[in-house]
Amino acid sequence: MTPRLDPAPAATTGVRRFSRAERWIHRATALLMGVCVASAACLYLPQLAELVGRRALVVRVHEWAGLALPVPVLAGLASRAFRADLGRLNRFGAHDRLWLRAALRRDRRRESRPADKFNAGQKIYASWIAGATLVMLGTGLLMWFTHLTPVQWRTSATFVHDWLALTIGIVLAGHVGMALGDPEARRGMRTGSVSPAWAEREHPLWRR
Repeated sequence: MTPRLDPAPAATTGVRRFSRAERWIHRATALLMGVCVASAACLYLPQLAELVGRRALVVRVHEWAGLALPVPVLAGLASRAFRADLGRLNRFGAHDRLWLRAALRRDRRRESRPADKFNAGQKIYASWIAGATLVMLGTGLLMWFTHLTPVQWRTSATFVHDWLALTIGIVLAGHVGMALGDPEARRGMRTGSVSPAWAEREHPLWRR
């Protein structure tokens, strides 16, 4: 007689949320953004400037990290999954308006916050940070190539660059805080998969 084999335990299944390419794009962008923020802090905060020293080197690191910031996204356009998610982020529907109204009223009921793969808050954040990055890149280039632009342009560019940098730092801190409060979302960005229960609770339209 052939011995009877016990069935193998069922594997824990998850819902695929992000491709490998998307996860690497996010990591590379986060790394470059972190270098930009850290080097900017060393340039503008006297305590850090004295601690780190070597201001010329910090300036070069900040400049090249800023120039490289769009590269992961541009390279990621070769990924079909990334392009599809960019399309989702760029579409704002009726359910997103419902989500925003519920968020403003602090209504946390699931039925009050319908969301597709990305909720309205994530779409607004993605659009804002993309626009802010382009403005920072443009103003940074005006500040870098000082011999090519009038002094009025450089003064205006410096003003916009400095204050927008502060705003970006605050918004990024909020983004990181939201991520720290949602381990399942971090798991999705780390491994590419999330639990079906989390997908149904946070993004019911996408899950269905």
